[in-house]
Amino acid sequence: MVAPLSPQTREIVKACVPSLSAKGLDITHEMYKRMLANEEIRNLFNMSHQKDGEQPKALALAVLAYAKHIDHPGSLQGMLERIAEKHVGLNILPEHYPYVGKALLGAIEHVLGDAATPEVMAAWAEAYTFLADVLINREAQIYGDHESQLGGWVGWRRFKVAKRISENDHVISLVLVPEDGKAVMLHKPGQYLSFKFNIAGHGPQRRNYSISSAPSNESYKITVKRHDKGVVSNWLHTSCDVGAILEVSAPAGDFYIDEASERPIIFLSTGVGLTPMISMLEELVVKTTDRSITYIHGAHNVQSDIFADRIKELASRNVLKADLFYTIEEPQEQATNITFHKGRITLDWIEATLDPEAIYYICGSMDFMRDTVERLRALGLPKDQVRYELFGSASDPYLAVASA
Repeated sequence: MVAPLSPQTREIVKACVPSLSAKGLDITHEMYKRMLANEEIRNLFNMSHQKDGEQPKALALAVLAYAKHIDHPGSLQGMLERIAEKHVGLNILPEHYPYVGKALLGAIEHVLGDAATPEVMAAWAEAYTFLADVLINREAQIYGDHESQLGGWVGWRRFKVAKRISENDHVISLVLVPEDGKAVMLHKPGQYLSFKFNIAGHGPQRRNYSISSAPSNESYKITVKRHDKGVVSNWLHTSCDVGAILEVSAPAGDFYIDEASERPIIFLSTGVGLTPMISMLEELVVKTTDRSITYIHGAHNVQSDIFADRIKELASRNVLKADLFYTIEEPQEQATNITFHKGRITLDWIEATLDPEAIYYICGSMDFMRDTVERLRALGLPKDQVRYELFGSASDPYLAVASA
C-alpha cells in the first residue's frame, strides 16, 4: 500500500506548475544529461528518441500532468498504465528508480535555482517517491502475471528468426520462435514486443514492435518498416536473416482488443500503424465473433498496403467491411464489402461515417491520431470508446493525457 502524499507536499507541487510549464523541458533535458551519464541506465533507453528530443518532451509532459493532478493522481491512471507497461517491456526494475529520482531532483534544483528551496525539494522528493512506488507496485503485478502464464517469462529471452517475409520494398515481417523450444505466452492482440540490440558502431539499442499475428503459444510475428536513418530498422532489413538470435522481453502494452465488449469495432489506421490492427483482426477471425467490424486504412498505394490481400479475403467472407484510402492512386478493381477512395482519410469523412456505438482503435502518425482522437471526443464519444497506440514516446500534449 502506497502512503498518501501530505497536504503540504501537494500544495507545494501544485505551486510549481507555472515553473514546470515554462521550464519543464529544461528540467528534463538536464535530467537526462545526468541520468545518461550512467552507462547502466543509458542502455535502458531508445537513444534515437534522445536525438530527436522526443523522450525529454514526453517526460516534461508527464511531470507537468502529474503536478497538475497531484490532488487526484488516480485520474492519470491511463498514462501511468502506459508507462508501467513500457517499463516492463524494457525490464525496468525497482533498483533503477533511485537513479531516476536523483537525476530528476538534481535537475529541478539546477534549473529552478533559488526557487528550489529546501521545502520545495523535500516536497518533490516525497512526490517522486510516491509516484515511483505506484509504478513499482503496478510493474510487479505485471511481471508476476507474465511469469505465471504458460510460456511466460521475465527479463530477456532469446528468440530465433524462423521466417523472413518481404512484404514490399520497405517492409519485412519476421516470425520469431524461442531458442529454447518451449512455449511462449499468449499476447493480448494489439500488444508489442520489446527488443534489446547491440549493433556494431551504434552500441546498445532498445526498440518496440507491435505483434502482427494472432496469439499463439508457438511464435510471434513482427512487421517492420525500414526508415532511412533508422539504426535498428536498417539492421533488421539488411542483416537480420533466418537463424539470427534476438533478445526479447514478454509482450506488453495497454492497447489491445476489448474482447468482453459486444460493441461494433472500427479499426482506423495509416501506414505501418496497421500492425496491431492485424493482430486484433486475426484473433477475431479465430474467435469467429459476431461483432460488426469495419477496417479503415490509409496508404500511398496498393503496393504499400501490405495486408490488402488479407483484408480483401476477410471482406469476401463477410468478416468485415473496409474503406481503403490511397493517396497516389485509386484502384479500379471491385471487391466485395470494400470501398476504395482516392486521397487521405479526412476528419470530415470520419465524422460523416461516425458510429456512436462503436469502439474506435486508432494507430498511425502522431498528427493523424491527435486530430482523430480530438474530433471523436468532440463528437461525444467517451474515452473508453476511443483507444489508440502511442509508438515511441508520448510527446504529444493531447494524446499523452487524453486517455488518462
